Formats: sequence, C-alpha cells, structure tokens
Amino acid sequence: MDLQLKGKTAFVSGSTQGIGYAIAKQLLLEGAAVTINGRTEARVAEAVEKLKGHVPGAPVNGIAADFSKADDVRKLTEQLPGIDILVNNAGIFEPKPFTEITDEEWLRFFEVNVMSGIRLSRHYFPGMLEKNWGRIIFISSESAIMIPEEMIHYGTTKTAQLSISRGLALLTKNTGVTVNTIMPGPTKSEGVVEFIKQVAESKGITPQEAEKDFFKTMRPSSLLQRFADVAEIANMVTYIASPLSSATNGAALKAEGGLVNSIY
Repeated sequence: MDLQLKGKTAFVSGSTQGIGYAIAKQLLLEGAAVTINGRTEARVAEAVEKLKGHVPGAPVNGIAADFSKADDVRKLTEQLPGIDILVNNAGIFEPKPFTEITDEEWLRFFEVNVMSGIRLSRHYFPGMLEKNWGRIIFISSESAIMIPEEMIHYGTTKTAQLSISRGLALLTKNTGVTVNTIMPGPTKSEGVVEFIKQVAESKGITPQEAEKDFFKTMRPSSLLQRFADVAEIANMVTYIASPLSSATNGAALKAEGGLVNSIY
C-alpha cells in the first residue's frame, strides 16, 4: 500500500533509538524526508548514518536537543521552522516508589514528557493550519489509562499527553490537520531491555524468564504476553502520519497488545 508520504517532511523527537528510531525508519521507507533527534551530536550523527544504511539515499538529517531545556527546543525550531508531520516521541521513564519521587523528579518528568510536545506543537501547529495539512502524533503509553504503581510520575505525564492531544484536535475542526495519540504497551526498546536485564540479574534468572515473569505477575491482562517489537508500533504511527488516515482525528489509539481490559 502506498501511504502517500513522498514529499512530506517529518520530525521525530527522541529518535536515535527505540520506538522513535523505528518510526523514523518507517517514514523514510515510505518516502518522507525525516529529521531525527537525540540529546547529543554524536548520538544523532550515529543514528543518521545507521538510517542511511537501512534506507540508502534516504533524505534524513538530525538535530541535537535536550528536551528538558526550553532553550534547546527554541534553537531546534529555528533550524527547522516548518514540517508536515510532528511525532512527539521524546520521553523518559524510571520505576521508583511513589514516596521516593522528589519534586525535582516530578518536574523533570513533566518537562521532558509533556512540555517537549507542548513546545513543539505550539511552534508547528499554526503552520499546519495555514497550509491546511499536517499531522501531530503524541506517543503516550497504556500507562496513561492504567497508571503503573511502580512509576506513578511516568503514568501521570502520559495521561497529560492524552488531554493535550485531544484539546489540540478540537482546534483542527474542518481542516486537513489531525492530532492523535498512540498508546503503545510494553515494547522492546533499549531502555526496556536494560530494565528486564536488571530485573533478571536481581532475581538470578535469565532475561527470557524475567520477561515471562513480568507479564505473568505485572501485566497479566496482556493478550500478547510478550513485549511488542518497535516496528509494530512504528507501523501504526506511519499510517496515522499518512494522508490515508484523514478520518482519524482526536483519537487515542491503543497498540498495547490487548493489555487494557476494555471494549473501546
């Protein structure tokens, strides 16, 4: 299927690895020109070269920016004034007991996971409305509607993304612009692989056993009963980024392997 993305320009935040990298790769395969992002110039340059290897001749470049710093976002938008597709993927997570999460950590999570998308959307949204076409996609999590007790601060920021996305979508009425949220479930990104490795080491078991135990004890409602591959998430995001998804707007779309026990 031709997703009609040739000639479109996209920016994917937090895309030197994991879900963000997979989204950038899939958009490039569909013919879009993509700007990726990471916190350091070295990580960005490495990811750009890697993507060029995966997609020879791909129109890809990168901009380093730390989304915990508003000034970095300002400099980024100066370098990249306009785009067709914005994927707000940058985010951090860390399992931690609620009583041990400090004010500073709450603010850091909100700054990176929530304010990054707000700042980027605030810059690019008016241009999309002006040309009457655009896509803004927030990468949230099933944790937005099933707050994990082991990282309440993370879940709270993911819930906030749903509100921002829906609110922005209301401002697109009768235009060619859409704003949607994707809610991946547990996905095998580099961060998750490291998390499972640490759990395995602490329990004296293999990572494979730790993964099975994770779903048995912490995510028993999952129908998939495994971590999703990053490409499985990227496929949905790429469709929502395409002109073919024009009737999908203001939606919170689940890609969580049936983990959420709900009929909608």
